[in-house]
Amino acid sequence: MMIAIPSHDGMNVEEHFGHCREFLLIGVQDGKEISRESVTPPEHAPGVFPAFLAEKGANVIITGGMGGRAVDLFKSNDIDVILGAQGSIDDNLRVFLEGDLASSGSICSSHERGCHS
Repeated sequence: MMIAIPSHDGMNVEEHFGHCREFLLIGVQDGKEISRESVTPPEHAPGVFPAFLAEKGANVIITGGMGGRAVDLFKSNDIDVILGAQGSIDDNLRVFLEGDLASSGSICSSHERGCHS
């Protein structure tokens, strides 16, 4: 499994994936982290990040919030979306691997109006 987590500083989850400076790609096998790589995303535009992360092998994205269209684009690229994450990447990863990190359904309604198009 490959988990993508957007970040500005490599330590905390970016609350909105479209504003991140990097994605941490964390490889997991048998419930344990086996690899971690920071990748710089291409310029943000609708559909670019889901395709980019799918190309990198991501199966899951853990993030703060995103618009409904972005959620659909990730799902169409076979990437599960966990919304509502905040704070430490390591804390969120640990809770996810324990099976206790559930999506809070934190979809940004402002993106439905196209504020970041």
